[in-house]
Amino acid sequence: MKKILSILTLFLFCISCATPTVVNVIGPNDNEMSCKELSAEISKANQYADEAQKAKKAGEPHNIGAILFFFPGYGVTLKNIDEATKAAKERALHLNKLKIKKGC
Repeated sequence: MKKILSILTLFLFCISCATPTVVNVIGPNDNEMSCKELSAEISKANQYADEAQKAKKAGEPHNIGAILFFFPGYGVTLKNIDEATKAAKERALHLNKLKIKKGC
């Protein structure tokens, strides 16, 4: 019984933190992309930013778990969300500059 309780507790700790995707601002093949590919990547970066902002809501299950079971994890989650949002916005800005440079 103790083993099951320990595993359940460990599982709750693991799922209590949100981990939105933090994208790289500059990709290795960005300069080689076509205008259509750049637009698709901008859309993807904006989607990552939206997902990160959705994860920020306190009513999300992972945030409730973090608050209840591991409160410092909630702070780490919020920091990660801010990093993911900032990186996604910077990526979209970088790709828009490339589009302008290519005359798209």
